[in-house]
Amino acid sequence: MKKPCILVVDDDAALRELITLRLEANGFRVESVDSGEAALARLAVTRPDAVLTDMQMAGMDGMALFNAIRARDPALPVIVLTAHGTIPDAVAATQQGLFGYLTKPYDAATLVDLLKRATRLSAGAPEAGDAGWRSDIVTASPAMEALLAEARLAAQSEAALLIQGESGTGKELLARAIHRASPRGKKPFIAINCGAIPAELLESELFGHVKGAFTGATRDHPGLFQSAAGGTVFLDEIGDMPLPLQVKLLRVLQEGEVRPVGATETRAVDVRILSATHRNLDEAIAEGGFRADLYYRLNVVRLTLPPLRERREDIPLLAQHFLAALTEKYGRHIRGFAPDALDMLTAADWPGNIRQLANALEQCVALCTTPTIPASLVARALRDKPAEIQPLAEARAAFERDYLINLLKLTRGQVSEVARLAGRNRTEVYRLLQRHGLTPALFKERD
Repeated sequence: MKKPCILVVDDDAALRELITLRLEANGFRVESVDSGEAALARLAVTRPDAVLTDMQMAGMDGMALFNAIRARDPALPVIVLTAHGTIPDAVAATQQGLFGYLTKPYDAATLVDLLKRATRLSAGAPEAGDAGWRSDIVTASPAMEALLAEARLAAQSEAALLIQGESGTGKELLARAIHRASPRGKKPFIAINCGAIPAELLESELFGHVKGAFTGATRDHPGLFQSAAGGTVFLDEIGDMPLPLQVKLLRVLQEGEVRPVGATETRAVDVRILSATHRNLDEAIAEGGFRADLYYRLNVVRLTLPPLRERREDIPLLAQHFLAALTEKYGRHIRGFAPDALDMLTAADWPGNIRQLANALEQCVALCTTPTIPASLVARALRDKPAEIQPLAEARAAFERDYLINLLKLTRGQVSEVARLAGRNRTEVYRLLQRHGLTPALFKERD
């Protein structure tokens, strides 16, 4: 089992060495630095399981270091060694999130016990039986490690949790990891994309329906909330949920019960709700597209996944991970990447994030004829971006405009003929022409 890592911060070299020896003798792995500034630099590269810092140091003191760590990584446990004169400060900091403090001279057994309790809370030292909760998430990024530490802590509660991040950053993957780390981990995990199902069907999918509720309802359907009894429901793209359904979801959160479509009575449900969105919900609330009261219920704990361009150290790891899976899938013998190909992957912007990286690598593997993937294939995959999917409203408007232009060309701008061919009255056609800025007279002049 991996030894938990402690970052020791003290400007007294002798005391730092003594603490290191004692902690290593008790099964810890120790990294040590001589200042708060050096500690922050080390934390930018790697994430320990706990920080043990002296209070009085030249430059940044222990409390300033604690505040800086709390701003970056609220889930990282920090323990302060303090002199008697600074105890009130340490007590006040404990109320703000400091894991603990010890007075000098400290008791070695008490220190070891405190650190063992601290590291049990850390994602880097999972308790027996849950070591695989994050096994699907490939990362060496300190920012991601800090996020996963928060996620593991949040998993132990029943609080509603909102995951934010750009499309393709792995929001559902994180939600599944949180479910596995939670007390509900052995119960069902059911995910649904609220933006991929028509509004008229989404209510039935979520809350169920009774026989005869609508045409085609030939039997009772329990819905996802009832099917996930005791487990977790993950509502992806919650920002796309229609307003009428937002009211009903709020009732589920407040009352713990659902009413299937066509039913006269409610039914109790026992689920934890995780949700995710790539939208800015604050803006959606201001525009009237999302209910503020529902947002507050969903946003008890919020985790924000960084885009791939902000965790470039993970790109080589992810590339090798996907390559291993793809070579097995296609039965190919590809050992790795040419150095310039890997440099190109690492330098790319990846607006589609991890999903785009996976798709690009699949194209590379499918076309590769050499033992290693060359830069030319990576360059081609980066150029061949998938066509963007327009929103339905934009696609409908574009079709409508092109359709009217073709009719105006065909009839040489005769609105009455356009109306006849389109099966609409002249008034409606004029309104459509005005909406799209089309002038019939221009088409009369065409040769």
